Amino acid sequence: MDKVTMIIPAYNAEKTIEKCLDSVLNQTYSNLEILIIDDGSSDRTAEIVNKYSKQDSRINLYQQQNAGV
Repeated sequence: MDKVTMIIPAYNAEKTIEKCLDSVLNQTYSNLEILIIDDGSSDRTAEIVNKYSKQDSRINLYQQQNAGV
């Protein structure tokens, strides 16, 4: 099975990131690498993703300063 990398951009996504990650993790294809790119969120997005990454090693959080469009 080939590894699939999912790249999920996030900016102030605390209201939706859990639903997004739950959806991805409930897929039947399990050979995944999940990259969350946090574009300078000022809410709890990074905290939530960190909680998920501790439970599932396929999830990686990358944070950067807000780069705009």
